[in-house]
Order: sequence, then C-alpha cells, then structure tokens
Amino acid sequence: MADYRSKILKKLAYHLSLSYREKATDALLPYLEGFQLFRRGRRKQLRNVLEEVHPMLEYRLHLFDYQFYRGRGQHRRVYKQTVFFIRSKKLGLPAFHMRPESILHNLGEWLRLRSDIDFSNFPQFSKQYELQGADEDYIRATMTEEVLHFFTEHKNWHMEGVNYYLILYKKNRLVPASEIKEFLRVGLYLAKILEAKDLDLSYE
Repeated sequence: MADYRSKILKKLAYHLSLSYREKATDALLPYLEGFQLFRRGRRKQLRNVLEEVHPMLEYRLHLFDYQFYRGRGQHRRVYKQTVFFIRSKKLGLPAFHMRPESILHNLGEWLRLRSDIDFSNFPQFSKQYELQGADEDYIRATMTEEVLHFFTEHKNWHMEGVNYYLILYKKNRLVPASEIKEFLRVGLYLAKILEAKDLDLSYE
C-alpha cells in the first residue's frame, strides 16, 4: 500500500506532466551502477520515481527516493535521499565526484592519501567542496565559472557525472514535496550549464 509521501508525489507528478512509478523498473538500475552513491551499502531501494522523456531534446529525466543501509545491529543506519538523474546526449562529462568537504577529507589530502581539485579563483568553493576525478584538465574545463559560482552560493550538494549521465542530491535528505519543483529546476539548470544545450527549463 502506498504511503502518504507516495500519494503526494504521484499527484505532484500528474500536475507536472511527469510519469510516476512507486518502484523503479529494472531497466533504470544499470545506468546508476557506475555512480559512487549506488555502490554503497545494502538493501538498496528506489521508490517514488518521477520521469520525463523528451525525445525532441534527447534527454530522459528521473527523480526518485533512494535508500540503503550501512552497518549492522545497533550500528545499522539507513540513508535516504532524493536524487535527480538525467541522461542526455547533450552532456559530455568527465568522470567526476563532488561532495561537501570535511575534516577527514582535508586530513586525507594533507597526508596525500587523496587528491582534491581546487580553483584558486574560487577559494570558497574549494573550501566547501571536495572535487575528484582522474582527468583533471577535462574536469577543470567542465566546471565553468557559472557552475563554480552556483556551488559557492549553495552548500551541501553531492554531484556525480560521467559521459551522458549526471546525478545531484543532498546526503540523507528526502526533498519535501513542496520543494520538488525547485529541485527539478536546479537539476535542469545545472545540466544546461554543464553543456546540455537547449534543455527546456519548464519547471522555472
């Protein structure tokens, strides 16, 4: 039986002219396996899937609730977050992972156990976020001033990209139904400035 959140999101999907599924189809999962988020934990579930297919602009948009468990017994913890995922041939992204900077990340960088791509002209971004990926030059070219400015002004986002695929979320945060429209707008805005040209920003 659908819970209250599922019922609300199903109604919202209808008003936004999006399709809705209470559970993800198996066809969606292979596209997500390459992202770090989906390599973690166990008992993984994708629910409340909102979807839009735009054949003229060659993209497929998904928004869904994703949860998984880590630890066992009294140390078990569940992580739940709403994820924006877009597949588009107008994207051509390097493999990268961006997440909020932490003390542990700083320590790892200081000990040279992990690398972090910083931008001297955006010191606040570099202070707030850890950005990693093998092709540093490609990542620097992709993270334009517009992208860096957005994340300088907006904290606590996680973003991953590779080739035609992009995900965006905040760790352990289910986006309230009242904020879904804004979340879609932000996701589409970022897709556009990450070289996804001519996306229809109909959620503005």
